[in-house]
Amino acid sequence: MPFQKVQPEKLSAAVVRQIELLILRGVLRPGDRLPAERDLSERLGVSRPSLREAIESLEARGLLVRRAGAGVFVAEMLGAAFSDALVRLFATHDEALFDYIAFRRDLEGLAADRAARTGSDTDLAVVDTLFTRMEAAHARRSPAEEARLDAEFHLSIIEASHNVVMTHMMRAMFDLLREGVFYNRQIMFRQRTTRHMLLDQHRAINTALQARDGAATRAAVERHLDYVVEALRADQDVERNEAVARQRLEQALNKG
Repeated sequence: MPFQKVQPEKLSAAVVRQIELLILRGVLRPGDRLPAERDLSERLGVSRPSLREAIESLEARGLLVRRAGAGVFVAEMLGAAFSDALVRLFATHDEALFDYIAFRRDLEGLAADRAARTGSDTDLAVVDTLFTRMEAAHARRSPAEEARLDAEFHLSIIEASHNVVMTHMMRAMFDLLREGVFYNRQIMFRQRTTRHMLLDQHRAINTALQARDGAATRAAVERHLDYVVEALRADQDVERNEAVARQRLEQALNKG
């Protein structure tokens, strides 16, 4: 029988596995900087040569990148999910926008239900903290900050579901959202009532989540994203009507 003696695992291999799991579970995010070598070796309880060997292995596999004078970072992996050509296509077709929201509605609803039922107390505390910060940004009338916290709020719920495939897939989708590929949330703030409605919807999601009511949390997420669709369609109607009005005015002026 081809059995072999079990060899003790190298320390560097154990470090590699731990960092891999942190990336996989979304604890270490793309762009995050690792602690300095001395600090990290002490935290892990390994020698600096073993740590260097582990980091070199992860760099070779494209999970970590070293920036001269800045340190070691988790690699940005958005490009691996969506090509530049596909991103440009998304940005220029309304069909992609509404398919994107429908996709989010389905997956976030499932994630919200699961997060409410199985998320840890720490997970729910993170969501609650982000909502509190969103309320503060709303009170300060800071749309840019509120939009950033909006994305973080939704991502924190997805992360609380502890489904690593969903976490990485949705993080890539939200990166495109933050870059304005699908829509700019600040456009929706042109009407004051819209800002208040969005905040109330996030409050309803958070309230249901903190009560650990999975069905209610999912329903709140779905209502919120249905409203986003309605608001964006209304905004498109306004833009179309304004374009028609400008065209008619130009035609009248030309005739004159």
